[in-house]
Amino acid sequence: MTDITATTPARAVPDNTAPQEDAATILRRKEKRMAAVFLAPTVIGLGLFVVVPIIASVVLAFFRWDVITSPKWAGLDNFHSLFSDPTLRSAFANTIFFVVTTVILQLAVALGLAVLVQGIMPRWLQSTLRSVFFFPIILSAASVSIIMSYLFNQQFGLVNTYLNDLGLGSIPWFTNGFSAQVMIILIYVWQNFGFTFLLFLGGLASIPRDVYEASSIDGATGWRQFRHITLPLLSPTTLVASVMAIISALQIFDQPYVITQGGPGNSTETVVMVIYQDAFGQLQFGTASAIGVLLTIVIMLVTALQFRLSRRFVYYS
Repeated sequence: MTDITATTPARAVPDNTAPQEDAATILRRKEKRMAAVFLAPTVIGLGLFVVVPIIASVVLAFFRWDVITSPKWAGLDNFHSLFSDPTLRSAFANTIFFVVTTVILQLAVALGLAVLVQGIMPRWLQSTLRSVFFFPIILSAASVSIIMSYLFNQQFGLVNTYLNDLGLGSIPWFTNGFSAQVMIILIYVWQNFGFTFLLFLGGLASIPRDVYEASSIDGATGWRQFRHITLPLLSPTTLVASVMAIISALQIFDQPYVITQGGPGNSTETVVMVIYQDAFGQLQFGTASAIGVLLTIVIMLVTALQFRLSRRFVYYS
């Protein structure tokens, strides 16, 4: 008789050797997912309204396209035509003139007022002036330009009305080429210097008072302190302010377009105005894109040159 012994399968033993996630790891993973959810709208918005238009503009610069017909390959023809365009040369000359004058005035006015406000005025007045000087920049450039065009209108403007009452006669603020350029520059500087003013205020506040006290003991006061202490220690702020001011001035559009439409003649026509007219006035989107690419390259080169020169003129304490 054969002895048959029934065997039962062995019970599976749980494997405890696999690493278990701790609570901190799970929490970090949830935080990353939540951060991705909150960042998604911004990333998608930047992609759709910034990255995609930039890529499309660069691609379109190599085509001829009038919106009505399909795009046609043009290669470098759009760029070649730019260098023989007298209107674009005049616009670049006007833009460079605007950039040089507005940036110098903007930095000088902002720095002078910042030193004045930070140095000798009481705190309550400092706060008031910060708001007053910053207020114009929050206004729409188009609305400011419309108001200024009415105030300085040669026929019925409020300024010329008072000048006539005083027997001084009317001044052709916007009907003379040079005076129109001067007025555009002054209006632009008035509206935009407030941000630079706040930058300089922050830079002045970061300079240690001990440096001024030590220089006073050595007999340095007034202009000598400003020349040998304030300006060198304020150079990082000046670099940031000048870079932002130049980039903004190279793209000036609203003031000359609304007030003078580029006139009289072409005295106030800028590069961005030419881009607008080529694209939406003549439906030459390929040429307009090529000008935009050229302007972008100019901005990048100027900015790179500024940072290159900053190695010699910027001092970090």
